[in-house]
Amino acid sequence: MSKLDEMRKKVRKLQLRAALAKMKLRDLAEDLPGKWTEIEDVAEETSAAFAELNCAKRELAAMKKLR
Repeated sequence: MSKLDEMRKKVRKLQLRAALAKMKLRDLAEDLPGKWTEIEDVAEETSAAFAELNCAKRELAAMKKLR
């Protein structure tokens, strides 16, 4: 498997992780005000997932340009 294919696979996995984190945050919002103490942790987890995804997408785009 080429490095480009590996990066594509990594981006797909990160997209799934980010989507799951987003759903978790949305579900938490629906449970408010009951679970307000979890907001910060879930929001940080979601932010980290999207930051990692964004970084991987940029890296993938750079790899595609070098091809």
